Amino acid sequence: MGNFFRRYVLHNLLLKLLSLGMAVGLWLAVARDQGPAEVAVLVPIEFHHIPDNLEIASENIPQAQIRVRGPERLVRRLAPADVHVEIDLAGAKVGERTFDLTAQQIHEPRDLEVVQVVPGQFHITFDTRLTRQVEVRPRVTGTFVSGLQVARVVAAPSSITISGPRQRVEAVDAATTDAVDATGTINSASFLTHAFVPDPLIQVVHPGPIRVTVTVEKVTGSTTGSSH
Repeated sequence: MGNFFRRYVLHNLLLKLLSLGMAVGLWLAVARDQGPAEVAVLVPIEFHHIPDNLEIASENIPQAQIRVRGPERLVRRLAPADVHVEIDLAGAKVGERTFDLTAQQIHEPRDLEVVQVVPGQFHITFDTRLTRQVEVRPRVTGTFVSGLQVARVVAAPSSITISGPRQRVEAVDAATTDAVDATGTINSASFLTHAFVPDPLIQVVHPGPIRVTVTVEKVTGSTTGSSH
């Protein structure tokens, strides 16, 4: 019996105790990690299958706060990119529509459960897409030599193409350039700038630089610089 005890129990006892300690520590770590944890992530709402000629006409679209629950080790590693909110717009038509946000629209990693979605609903408006050309109106600022005034301002190109929800595009009168400072111009000068439309839902199709040429002339009736 003594030989058995020495051969099978005391042999490499230190190594056996170390292995046992590591096994117990690992078990405790895993057991502790099995407790559920929760975290909230803020993610954008993704729209899929948008009809070709339809535009979202709502300026403010909420983000979704998704609260998920699962093993602590998974929750700790969760990133916002791991959670997706998808809304199917197939069949959407012009007008207003309310969408429900439920766990069915949420795509989350395995072993995690969606326990809350905020907001539970959101409301957006749709309109048909309209593309049209609008005039470019340059903005010129600056001070000039006494007796001179701005005689002509020319933009090239003189118009740009814009696109967006129909009602908002129809309401645009013209595009405006960034302010051009023509201070000190004697005869004429050209400046490169850009044109924009302030409505955030309207896009400039093929945006590019705008050349603004400013021509100045003597004020009518002025004798400045004249020998007469």
